[in-house]
Amino acid sequence: MAIKFQYNKTSLQQLEKQLKLRVRTLPIIKNKESALRMEVKRSKTDAEKLEERLEKQIQAYEAMFALWNEFDPSLIKVKDVHLGVKKIAGVRVPLLENVDFEITPFSLFNAPKWYADGIQLLKKLAQTAIEREFTLAKLNLLEHARKKTTQKVNLFEKVQIPGIQDALLKIKRFMEDEENLSKSSQKILKSHQEKRKEEGV
Repeated sequence: MAIKFQYNKTSLQQLEKQLKLRVRTLPIIKNKESALRMEVKRSKTDAEKLEERLEKQIQAYEAMFALWNEFDPSLIKVKDVHLGVKKIAGVRVPLLENVDFEITPFSLFNAPKWYADGIQLLKKLAQTAIEREFTLAKLNLLEHARKKTTQKVNLFEKVQIPGIQDALLKIKRFMEDEENLSKSSQKILKSHQEKRKEEGV
């Protein structure tokens, strides 16, 4: 990205302001990027732990697979999922606050003894699956924000700041050369005027 500028004082002042702003902003963006990087790492670890927990719960479910044929799946369902929003390094991410389950009443005398345990197992399974989905959604949002922030850091560090510094240098050299030419031409003009005065005398 080429920096647009003109060889004058106004352009010089505008570029100096832009440079100051970017130099001042760069450490803030770098801090945001490192915070996001840490959060992404933490979210990945959380997602892996939830994945492991879900696998163990599924294995426990499969261990009683023969019994599940007797189970009435309409006894339990997810009624509501309560959401919150949390800001992490300026990025709004969804936060799972609570999951409400609706359990249909059943007869403890007519149903098998393990129904109560089965309902608890299904609750845990659903809770873990929902938590994992939220953690993955959070991870995707944070990863996207981290990539954008890294791009901005690179844009500032590798393109804009060096480009503006280069443009400032060119403008300053041009203005110095112009000033030197002006002084030289004044000296030459002065010496010509002095020669004429001497010749005229």
